[in-house]
Amino acid sequence: MYFKQDIDPVLKAAFAHLWFVTIHPFEDGNGRITRAITDMQLARADQSKQRFYLMSAQIQAERDTYYAILESTQKGNLDITDWLEWFLDCLLRSMAQTDETIAAILKRTQFWETHRATNFNSRQQKILQLLLDDFFGKLTVSKYAKITKVSTDTSLRDIQDLMGKGIIEQEGSGRSTSYKLITI
Repeated sequence: MYFKQDIDPVLKAAFAHLWFVTIHPFEDGNGRITRAITDMQLARADQSKQRFYLMSAQIQAERDTYYAILESTQKGNLDITDWLEWFLDCLLRSMAQTDETIAAILKRTQFWETHRATNFNSRQQKILQLLLDDFFGKLTVSKYAKITKVSTDTSLRDIQDLMGKGIIEQEGSGRSTSYKLITI
């Protein structure tokens, strides 16, 4: 397909993606090649050597919706409006995901920079990294012990040490006691 030069380069990426995957020229690898073509066209659209988002990763994350919109577009009446809307929304979600990833990296970097002079044992370092990476659920003495493969007494000592250093704080009491990272 021939693209006029005045077509927005992001729309060119959407067109190229749809048409290549529709043509399906190879026996194997069409999806990977299509995603690579899309990422290449988006890189050209950015006119920058640095890109921090990957449309291909977002498409993989949303593959069920992706296949549904592809199927409805390919079996329709050649109106690709719904495809273009989905593609552009997916691109925005990809960029938003990148923003979240960068924010998490900056949060971890800031934490470790702030506490670079603080001494942590290897167990504490492991737990802190998990807490910085959006730990699932609440940290308890028993979870700490299980994750670090130590006794609950050792876990409690490590936790108390972290509390004493102003790194984590206690929530609740008794059986519902848990600990969370003190945000910077």
